[in-house]
Amino acid sequence: MLTMTEIIQESPAYMATDHLITENGWTQEEIDFRLERAAEIMQPSAREDGSVPVFGDQDYPLLSEMTLGDYLRFQTEIDPDHEFMVYPDRDLRWTYAEFNERSDLLARGMLYIGMRPGDHLGVWARNIPDWVTFMYACAKIGVVMVTMNPVFKSNELDYVLKQSDMKALCIIDQYRDIDYKGIIRDLVPESLTQQRGYLNTEEYPFLKNLIYMGPEKHRGFYSVPELLLLGEYVDAEELDKVTRSFDNNDCCMMQYTSGTTGFPKGVMLTHRNILNDGFFIGEGMKLTPNDRVCLPVPYFHCFGCVLGIMAILTHRCTIVGIEDFDAEMVLRAIDREKATAVYGVPTMYIAELNHPDFDKYDMSSLRTGIMAGSPCPPATMQEVIDKMNMRDITICYGLTETSPVFTQTSADDDIEHKCETVGRAHPPVEVRVLDVNDGHICGPGEHGELCCKGYNVMKGYYKMPEETAKAIDEEGYLHSGDMGTIDEEGYFRVTGRIKDMIIRGGENIYPLEVENFLLTMPGVLDAQVVGCPDEKYGEVVTAFIRTREGYEDMTQDGSVLVVDMAFQSLRTNETAEEYAEYAAQFAALDTDEGEPRDVTCFQDEDYTQNLSYPVYIVWYTTGSGEDQREWMGFTVDTDDY
Repeated sequence: MLTMTEIIQESPAYMATDHLITENGWTQEEIDFRLERAAEIMQPSAREDGSVPVFGDQDYPLLSEMTLGDYLRFQTEIDPDHEFMVYPDRDLRWTYAEFNERSDLLARGMLYIGMRPGDHLGVWARNIPDWVTFMYACAKIGVVMVTMNPVFKSNELDYVLKQSDMKALCIIDQYRDIDYKGIIRDLVPESLTQQRGYLNTEEYPFLKNLIYMGPEKHRGFYSVPELLLLGEYVDAEELDKVTRSFDNNDCCMMQYTSGTTGFPKGVMLTHRNILNDGFFIGEGMKLTPNDRVCLPVPYFHCFGCVLGIMAILTHRCTIVGIEDFDAEMVLRAIDREKATAVYGVPTMYIAELNHPDFDKYDMSSLRTGIMAGSPCPPATMQEVIDKMNMRDITICYGLTETSPVFTQTSADDDIEHKCETVGRAHPPVEVRVLDVNDGHICGPGEHGELCCKGYNVMKGYYKMPEETAKAIDEEGYLHSGDMGTIDEEGYFRVTGRIKDMIIRGGENIYPLEVENFLLTMPGVLDAQVVGCPDEKYGEVVTAFIRTREGYEDMTQDGSVLVVDMAFQSLRTNETAEEYAEYAAQFAALDTDEGEPRDVTCFQDEDYTQNLSYPVYIVWYTTGSGEDQREWMGFTVDTDDY
């Protein structure tokens, strides 16, 4: 049986000892000390037969029971001079030691102004470097960080301030056309007249502190330099005392989901949730301390702060930060910093691949990354692998309530599995597909709701016990609300949201399945499928299609605009001609010129064979060329598709 040190040494995701020797000049004795220290928390316990679990085994252990702050200190102790974060657009570079010291000092400054374990601090900002500093500073003193979408408007900020019981709010000056300070002055006019740190407002009784995330001074706000200075007046021993007053099962982050029941819900995530989820995500990508991960995805979302920042921390990688997504800025950062990984949703990768200067930048350093958010067309995935060198790219699936990832493709999976599935369950998580009618466990290929149980399930929705009870059943399974299947090899497929499922004449149709097939059609760049009311069938299936450049002739009149396509699945014996007459009721609307749209209908043999029922496609002209078209009584803005 291997010793603990030998096991750690054999795992490149933990140590990469060659890297430590060559870059730091440490002696073997110094390395051995750090390996033994790492083994205290990283060693998978041996089974009774002496074997040790490996990644992928169901009994593979969690990484750590540490808090985020303690784990940052641990990684800093192992390799203090390793780069933690770089921002190539401003030449900012922080080592693990420098960042750990900065977050310690900021945490002490927050203690000075009265922040205590259990308090809530909101961060309303784009991906600036100190977004990450506040994340760790909060974690070190038990303060719950409330992540906030940078595009929040006044009414959304008002709701979160009240619902979250926020005690402190950190902001930047503005984002796009949103004036953050102006909104704060409107909502909290007392900030102009009352002493900072002692806000007293009837609308927001918990709110006491406003913090500006920059060097400038604004009335009623603390600045970051001021907090760092105030931190000098709080003893390090006081910070240590506070750190020992909570543990990894306490909430460290609250993220607001989009409101599916009328209002957004605050998802409470613990240190244990996100630290370990980040670890398993990184394992799926085979991350090591040699990896430099470019993060153009938003930090306020789990994609940035867990799939990104937590995976990086647990594998001692380097963050290559991007403040706001710009395709060329991402390409330049990859080239300049020799990034080995980059994250994004499919549209981000498409923007990067289609940038006119793409060939000017060197992508040869890339190896892996994550694509998530929506299904990726196979052609795009192949381009990412071939042109961006991302042979080990992975696909992740989950939701905020599950910290967020619970299934993932591996770096070694083939392109079919990366495009058609969301991978297999993370080792310590139980995932089931449950029938939505009677709750039985579905077999391979049988549609049901994806549910999971394990360390990654949220603590609950803040101040919403009834909603929490609806989401987590008596057995502890979190119900995702997503429909999906599992195959014989354990790969999961997501077929759509339960609420999005279209019931046409008693037949269940899953929009995502239809969208995936449409994306195989030459010239189709994007597809969105929805159900529309229908007197005969209850609902009919409608798809909105965006064409690729060079395929404008897919429309009847050669319009460059988005093509609207009515996509109908029928189990009747209607002919294409009969269906064309039926579809014309909706498609042949008058144009601005007073002429009806031309309607062409045909049965598509390939789609009919693949979907196992007759598929009729209706194309019709856009007529006037306006950017908005009416369809079955509602307006569609083509910019949204």
